[in-house]
Amino acid sequence: MKKYNKIGIVVADVMEYLPLEEYAVKNGGEKTTVFSKKAVAFKNNGVSVIAVNCLIGKVNAAFITAALIDLGCDLILNFGLSGGIGEASMGKFVIPNEFLEHDFDMTVLGYKTCEKPDQPDYVYYIDEEIFSVAKSVFPDAVSGTAVCGDKFITSKKDADFFQNEFNATTCDMETAAIASVCHFGDIPFCMLRRISDGASEETVDDYRDMNENKGNILLDGFMKLLNAFC
Repeated sequence: MKKYNKIGIVVADVMEYLPLEEYAVKNGGEKTTVFSKKAVAFKNNGVSVIAVNCLIGKVNAAFITAALIDLGCDLILNFGLSGGIGEASMGKFVIPNEFLEHDFDMTVLGYKTCEKPDQPDYVYYIDEEIFSVAKSVFPDAVSGTAVCGDKFITSKKDADFFQNEFNATTCDMETAAIASVCHFGDIPFCMLRRISDGASEETVDDYRDMNENKGNILLDGFMKLLNAFC
């Protein structure tokens, strides 16, 4: 497997980011900023790593991903919590192998759902070698499609549509934006998500409980993934 010189990590939610920042600082890392966003730079097995708390949403995730690529990162990783669809039940890890934006909709003009005019590449795929490495670390992780949009999904009707239309196993608010920037920047990427809720009417309480009480499970899982690329 290719060795990476500098790895960028995009983390949306501050509750997901802070444990990584604390770990990095305890291990010699330094706090910094990237486009005014909180960040921490550290070494992991000799590889330079910079993690940024981009904050929630596609725009935040996209411009921070672009900034990390501009800073010389040759691999982009992401971790966090996501809504589960189908077999991706609460507590499971998910490593999606394709990504799309469920809230991009020009069907009224005759396009397919999520299709972008003059852009044949609107579904983004993880590199096969990257995916193989990630799955070797998490053999039980659910794969499939991650659908992404600037909407917190709290409807089983929406979840069922995503599953039927796109074979979706998870939904979130950042991954397809990260994948898009990496695709057009020709930079490999990988996302590890832990399912916090069922993307249904009980989602809000489930998400809050997981977000506030997840302990080190998410960070420990992500560090296994990071170590696989360092």
